[in-house]
Amino acid sequence: MTAASIWRVVDENLEKFVVSISFAVLAGIIILAVVQRFVFNYQSPWSGSIPVYLFLWVTWIGAAYNIRTRTQLRFGEVRANLPYNGKFLCVLLDAALWLGVSAVVIYFAIEQIQLVHMNFAIVQGTDNLPQWWFYLATPIGWGLVIFRVIQNLVIDITAYLRKEPLEVDTTIFTAD
Repeated sequence: MTAASIWRVVDENLEKFVVSISFAVLAGIIILAVVQRFVFNYQSPWSGSIPVYLFLWVTWIGAAYNIRTRTQLRFGEVRANLPYNGKFLCVLLDAALWLGVSAVVIYFAIEQIQLVHMNFAIVQGTDNLPQWWFYLATPIGWGLVIFRVIQNLVIDITAYLRKEPLEVDTTIFTAD
């Protein structure tokens, strides 16, 4: 396998893999907790907190996936009716907004992670599982959002310069 083919596989499947694993572990913990509670009359003290932290990974990495597949919230019906230059301006505006919001989120997330790390905060119900491990999902996910925005922007600028149609999807759900 060449480096290019490895990169292609990672590029196409990274978010799906992380979200799937995180969601599977999250669901497994919840199912285990329900069985423990109703069958054995016991509850693991961490079973209510770890799924919440895993949801951070599902959410932020899932957001990056939606950017990559261009299924994030947008007004496709409006854009489909815009002239070509209007569509391109919307692409540029999207990218600028995503990059700006991402920078703000990453800045404050890193500040929060440092605070949690310095205070030795642990996940509720555990003896030594650091919270900051889970909070890393925010800057990693939003960093991936930045990467996907730039990736799509390069595709869109290339299409614009070649006078090729810009990808404007008006459907909410896609088959992937």
